[in-house]
Amino acid sequence: MLELARKRNELLATKTVKNLERRGFGACYCATTAEAVQKALSLLPEGSTVAWGGSASIRDSGLTAAVHAGNYTVIDRDLARDASERFELHRQGLLSDCYLMSTNALSEDGILVNIDGTGNRLAALCFGPRQVVMLVGMNKVAKSLEDAISRARTVAAPVNAMRFTNTPCTTDGSCHNCMAEHCICNQLLLTRNCRPAGRIQVILVGEELGF
Repeated sequence: MLELARKRNELLATKTVKNLERRGFGACYCATTAEAVQKALSLLPEGSTVAWGGSASIRDSGLTAAVHAGNYTVIDRDLARDASERFELHRQGLLSDCYLMSTNALSEDGILVNIDGTGNRLAALCFGPRQVVMLVGMNKVAKSLEDAISRARTVAAPVNAMRFTNTPCTTDGSCHNCMAEHCICNQLLLTRNCRPAGRIQVILVGEELGF
């Protein structure tokens, strides 16, 4: 059964990679997380400035640890001593050479769906860093744009809220379409195309990664 799941991921990834490339994204598929990390590192020029937000995918994959161990200037907001310094590191990240992240969901036809509380991650995705490198587990690929938006709001958002705050969805796991003070669903970004072409590199991973 595991082999059939791998085959399904490969087939779906082939289709999704083609659709991403049609929209101007750089895209490829790696069967394992270890291969994906090595691919991501190959896209980061030595000596470049690298930043990231709160992505569980890139941390759990070991990518951020590998960057810390490499020849890069690192902007890591988790090393901030207080909220003020954390805010400044977010601002600095917008001028980095390379920004690492995942996506909350991805439609099969190649549209990225992301939802955020403060918007620093979405801002970097839209503009600022010279390059954005994404690690995206195949568990995040949804059939349609509508399915991808639903996944971002009803699957990814409640889990991420549990990591950072206390909102209605953290009590029952269900989206309440709330306007709570600490709501993390304040911005919803659809990235239909990549301009300039190739700025955003999407590495699909044939394993479950992130939420």
